[in-house]
Amino acid sequence: MSDPGYTATVHPSTASIPAEIWNRLTPGEGCRPDNPFLDHAFFLALEESGCAAGRTGWQPQHILLNDAAGTPVGLMPLFLKSHSMGEYVFDHGWANAFDQAGGSYYPKLQCSVPFTPVTAPKLLVPSGSLDVRTHLLAAAQQLARQHGASSVHATFVPEEEADQVEAAGWLKRVDTQFHWYNHGFSTFEDFLETLSSRKRKTIRRERRDALAEGLRVEWVTGSDLREHHWDAFFEFYEDTGSRKWGRPYLNRRFFSLLNQTMADRIVLMFAYDGPTPIAGALNFVGRDRILGRNWGCTRDVPFLHFELCYYQAIDYAIAHGLAVVEAGAQGEHKLTRGYEPTSTYSVHWIAHPGLRRAIADFLERERLSVVHEQEVLDRYTPFRRGERRD
Repeated sequence: MSDPGYTATVHPSTASIPAEIWNRLTPGEGCRPDNPFLDHAFFLALEESGCAAGRTGWQPQHILLNDAAGTPVGLMPLFLKSHSMGEYVFDHGWANAFDQAGGSYYPKLQCSVPFTPVTAPKLLVPSGSLDVRTHLLAAAQQLARQHGASSVHATFVPEEEADQVEAAGWLKRVDTQFHWYNHGFSTFEDFLETLSSRKRKTIRRERRDALAEGLRVEWVTGSDLREHHWDAFFEFYEDTGSRKWGRPYLNRRFFSLLNQTMADRIVLMFAYDGPTPIAGALNFVGRDRILGRNWGCTRDVPFLHFELCYYQAIDYAIAHGLAVVEAGAQGEHKLTRGYEPTSTYSVHWIAHPGLRRAIADFLERERLSVVHEQEVLDRYTPFRRGERRD
């Protein structure tokens, strides 16, 4: 695919794009992306493990854009999909409606980090050039037409990127996650002092009860991570996955591949009973935030989920001077634990005019509902009245 001054090449795998080119196009210092989920190594592990592959309905179709001199200037991580699983921005209703009207919603193109509901740029343009982004969008639309795809979706994009893409004629969708923000706290107790007395007591009790059976928590990262840690965590992960959605998306090999290339950006938080781990939470560390992903356990302990996934992440952020904890998708129960409602964004190009009109109408009504919901949620935050939270 080509445009005057640019040439777009579709790559059927991350491996076909050199890591130094991929990572140079992502926001960060040198070849180290600010967001670990944008790292070439993360995508490569997903694909080489077979988790994100054609047989699982995630066929890589990454678009690399070169300028007239042949220099890579933009990248759009993209997958041809035959379903809507593993995305966390739900369009099953759109698919059902289109199918009932005689259309075919699949295949579609999905611009995202598979199985990862974390906000990060998806139009990777280090120059910030709107012209380059516009050409990436045009290349994605042209690719959709070539595949007979109904649509192109870019999910969990930053607000500025969403606004730019919306201005190019795509539809914008708004949703809510819950993030914790570090306002210069020195200790967890400093954070608790910003909460109402009742909420402080509740959190202290939950933390005490979570470890009341003599359990201890350990952070494992970097060169300390061994295969036996991943064996234990994968058992936890499989248990949670089988109970929540029937079949976990990630396999054991994926975690071994990550350990070989990204161990310094991973923190496993384990709860031990003596020498035996009974629960664990997987986190990734970015430039200014810790990003919680998966959790599981082999023994149900009251409040241990909150301790490992929410409170330990706050402890880690405070200890390492990180600004934000992102603890995954959904979860209004995070609100009472100091996590604040935060808008997330996705953008959608719909080929069929009638389907586009119907989705545009739905998104307008949904957006009003999300805004109202966030206003209500803000009234139920646990912070002391008048406490500054910006």
